[in-house]
Amino acid sequence: MDNAADIIDSFSFDYRLAPYDIEGSVAHVMMLVKQRIIPAADGRKILNGLAAIAADIKKGKHIPPAEDIHYAVERELIRRIGPVGGKMHTARSRNDQVALDLRLYVRERIGSINALLVEVEKSILSLAEKNQTVIMPGYTHMQPAQPVLFAHHILAYGWMFQRDRERLADCLKRVISLPLGSAALAGTSFPIDRAYVAGLLGFDTVSDNSMDAVSDRDFAVEFVAAIGIVAMHLSRLCEELVIWASAEFGFVRLPDKFTSGSSIMPQKRNPDVAEIIRGKTGRIYGSLLALLTLMKGLPLAYNRDMQEDKPPVFDAADSISVCLEAMAPMLASMDVAPLAMARSAGLGYTAATELADYLVRKGQPFRQAHGIVKTLVAYCIKNGKQFHELSAGELNRFSPLLGGDALEFVEPEAIVSRKTSAGGTSPASVKKQISKLKKFL
Repeated sequence: MDNAADIIDSFSFDYRLAPYDIEGSVAHVMMLVKQRIIPAADGRKILNGLAAIAADIKKGKHIPPAEDIHYAVERELIRRIGPVGGKMHTARSRNDQVALDLRLYVRERIGSINALLVEVEKSILSLAEKNQTVIMPGYTHMQPAQPVLFAHHILAYGWMFQRDRERLADCLKRVISLPLGSAALAGTSFPIDRAYVAGLLGFDTVSDNSMDAVSDRDFAVEFVAAIGIVAMHLSRLCEELVIWASAEFGFVRLPDKFTSGSSIMPQKRNPDVAEIIRGKTGRIYGSLLALLTLMKGLPLAYNRDMQEDKPPVFDAADSISVCLEAMAPMLASMDVAPLAMARSAGLGYTAATELADYLVRKGQPFRQAHGIVKTLVAYCIKNGKQFHELSAGELNRFSPLLGGDALEFVEPEAIVSRKTSAGGTSPASVKKQISKLKKFL
């Protein structure tokens, strides 16, 4: 590297902050005029120049590069309107300017990511409503555990994504605190009105400490952490889709446009989109780790290391948006296979817990009932039988309390219908979940 400017340059990646840089500059100039720090005529020239630059950027016209986007905008403004453009930077520093730009960017991305999460939730609700009677095996440790409704299972992800929306909304509270007016680190001697600028930009508060304001990137770390949790939820769901779409399970069929064929095996349809979403989760985690590592050793106040905060924030926001944009239509167009799910729901002795509960209802202490059914399961495995294949005599051999109605008691439909506790898998409970989740949308 012959020129130190090559490593200092951030224009290549912070150019996307241009609209936010101009938005913040407009509010700042309006305040400078209001406070009579610069003449109104100069303010009008600056605002007209900024509006022209913003319009060109919106049309796709690039402004000439500079060390960073802030210098680039200011230099272009001076080129267009003359030296008066230099008055725009009165009573501020690049330190509080870039802190504001990034907050404006994060605020907008929280809104767009929330909108994408809503679409995913809608797809989940649609799946749940269409499949309220479909029974499948619920799993723990990837072993068949108890029968559940498919709607109940898929709604679990609906609640995950709803918490993600709430987490992003909570993060937003700490994003919309105005750093502008902190200047380099100590504030300014000019009679600025920070509350006025906050109002113009739609921020709820102004920062309380100027040194904290210019060096704080907690909001960015929190934003990427929230995105990381969204990615984790997407990855878990994608893992299930990959498993469910396999020939061994056959619970769902993913639409062709979300799968791909093999280069040599003509029979295959690979769940590529689900796998890529799962893979992008690691990339998003990398962005979070990059931010945490970047900030962990920095003394107050601003340090140039912090210009490297933007690439991980941008990449995480872009990655999660791509994933969410794919997930909603993939779920909406996915086919569910009720018969395959129902067959599996009856395998693996998933009614064992219910059989133990049957004995408890007859007066048997649960711990003893658990032991009886465990012995019964061992007998079934040894003799290659399922519960419904047992005779009344075989049942009585393990407990006189196991009556002829025991097998009717453990039918999958009967099992799920009795799970009426709040949040359970009964049809009535699932209907309540659907209704409640809808209200959040």
